[in-house]
Amino acid sequence: MSLSEILNSIRENSIKKDVLRQEIQVIARRITRMSKQAIFLAHKDRVDEAESLLREAGNSLTKLAEISRDHPSLFYTGLVDSAFEEYAEAQVFLSLIKDGRFIGPGEIGVPEEAYVLGLADVIGELRRRSLDLIRRGDVEGAERCLNVMETIYTEIMGCDELLILIPGLRRKCDTGRRVIEATRGDVTTEARRVALNNTMRDLMRILESRTSHERQ
Repeated sequence: MSLSEILNSIRENSIKKDVLRQEIQVIARRITRMSKQAIFLAHKDRVDEAESLLREAGNSLTKLAEISRDHPSLFYTGLVDSAFEEYAEAQVFLSLIKDGRFIGPGEIGVPEEAYVLGLADVIGELRRRSLDLIRRGDVEGAERCLNVMETIYTEIMGCDELLILIPGLRRKCDTGRRVIEATRGDVTTEARRVALNNTMRDLMRILESRTSHERQ
């Protein structure tokens, strides 16, 4: 084979790889977009729509996996990793809302490291849900969200090896700790406000009953 033929072969392979790389990027962006939208719908309690979007995103993940079998070097890029993390975050968050349980990486078909990073991000979504529940007057629901947030943080922090071996995880946990502290303050403040209002209401009833009795 001449040098010209060798270089032409390399050029053709490079062009094919570039086409695949662009396809992977398009698919990864689609997965990220649908996962973000699913999280938005979950916050609106539009669970069926969120599940439908995640099923579509899951099909796109399958397509990525098929491409990776022949070209693994193109698969593990920052864009693909972000798509996996966003998808994992959406799946875990939706499972907690719908079934009250943690879904595992094997159930949703994502790499374990991406799952853990996505799990850490769920803390932020639970804060948002907690604040929504407070606005609706559901303090108990907000407290349940806080408990789950603390569970995620405590369990991850208990795995020292993960904090060392998974890049970016410790930073996410540091952010999660601050989010939990802020949420605990919000929930505590609201719980005290509700308790005070209930006490005042009970006191007013007692006073009104006593006044009515005295008039009689």
